[in-house]
Amino acid sequence: MEDKKKIYIEITNDLDCSKAYQQLSHPSSGGTCVFIGSVRDTTQDKEVNSLFFESYESMALKEMENIANEAVKKWKLNSVVLKHALGKREVQEAVVLVGASSAHRDECFEACRFLIDTLKKKVPIWKKESFANSDEVWVTQHP
Repeated sequence: MEDKKKIYIEITNDLDCSKAYQQLSHPSSGGTCVFIGSVRDTTQDKEVNSLFFESYESMALKEMENIANEAVKKWKLNSVVLKHALGKREVQEAVVLVGASSAHRDECFEACRFLIDTLKKKVPIWKKESFANSDEVWVTQHP
């Protein structure tokens, strides 16, 4: 049986989190780890109404693929998922999903942390925060 690594990269207006387990499932994997980031209701003690995401899509997809390939090599992953939403997102709505599957859980946890942290640092995606007091501010994904 040929061992094929699976990588799923997506920037979308309709982030569907329900497919992640199916995409991460692999016969050689004993562990699967998923991180979902969502819109929280406050930022720096300000009430958040919504977030709006924009991206330089072709560059973002290329960088996401590079990140996924790096993780596959470093942790011997069987499957990787990186997905990010664009457009307006309300409080509690998912905006980003990363996941990894491998033979063992330690690799999954480490890889998942690497995937989200590196995505936020390197992928050209920007967000605008809209607050209850009508203020709006553009911020980068970078911490």
